[in-house]
Amino acid sequence: MNQAGVNEKYKVSPFYVLFLVHSMQIGLGVLSFQRELAKATGTDGWISIILAGLIVHILIWVIYKIFSFVPGDIISANNLALGKWIGNFFSLLFILYFFILGMTIIIGYINVIHVWMFEEVPSWALALVFLILIYYINTGGFRTITGIAFLTVIVSYWLLFVPLYGFKYAEFTGFLPIFDHTLMEIMKGTRSTSLSMLGFEMILMYYPFIKNPETSQKYAHGGALATTLLILLIYFVSTVFYSQKQLVLTLWPTLTMTSTIELPFIQRFEYITVSWWYIVIIPNMVIPLWAASRGVKRLFNVQQKYPLWAMSIIILLVSIFFFDIDSLYVLNKIINPYSVGFLVLYLPLLFVLLSIKKARKRL
Repeated sequence: MNQAGVNEKYKVSPFYVLFLVHSMQIGLGVLSFQRELAKATGTDGWISIILAGLIVHILIWVIYKIFSFVPGDIISANNLALGKWIGNFFSLLFILYFFILGMTIIIGYINVIHVWMFEEVPSWALALVFLILIYYINTGGFRTITGIAFLTVIVSYWLLFVPLYGFKYAEFTGFLPIFDHTLMEIMKGTRSTSLSMLGFEMILMYYPFIKNPETSQKYAHGGALATTLLILLIYFVSTVFYSQKQLVLTLWPTLTMTSTIELPFIQRFEYITVSWWYIVIIPNMVIPLWAASRGVKRLFNVQQKYPLWAMSIIILLVSIFFFDIDSLYVLNKIINPYSVGFLVLYLPLLFVLLSIKKARKRL
């Protein structure tokens, strides 16, 4: 037993961090990020994506630096840097963030299903199916979660067929002009891509579950780089497929693009995309709720299944008593941009505090 009480047999190889990061980042945001990005930066959205990718790489570096001081998880780091009470308060904020992120993805995907496929199916029925699967995977342990993340990435990359098919209708002058927006507009665009970039911060909770975790940093960067390149590809295809006015008005540009695909044996290809996307976003649903329930277990010394039950009941109640679009709007307002600002400000601050503590001990 070491590092926040994790037995060696429950750990995964460093290589799998690539899939844990990448599978967590590629999810609901990929279906719709182009719209907000086009509003802010138009054809210069690619600059915002690259900038967002660089920020993610810097934050991953900061996370690994934090854990070079504290070989545990974010709760251990908070307690060492801030003391028990203040540290626990910030740990609760992280737990709340993980939970809200997971709930946002579940409710957001239910909203996609309602709009594109099954309008009459009640939200609670879909939520119940998802929550049962999430609970089943989570109770299998972190190695099971890692296996699911690995498989979802491997079996989902055939969906690259969709943006590549979009080149059939491309008008490449749509990518012009470039360098036509101010720095403030570029920064606003960077913020709008946040839901597509979030997920790397789950390392804060599963770091102790990695064998020789300090060697996994290159794989974490690799996962983030794969996400950045994929989002760049999708945005480039979207800008040459749609006009800028169309892109701003289209709620789910990636899904709408799939409706143009015509194959002799499939009439409505978007149904396949929406259905398959469930496989893509399983890690998006599972990992945040695992992280939140793991955090509660670490803070209050309870079995992990109990907070997982409580969170599942809350999500189910939200899906029963609130309309999809209303609750999704509120959740998105919380996740984007406040959570991004919290991570960008807090993680470097935590790193500085731990650096000062380490320097004082040396003195």
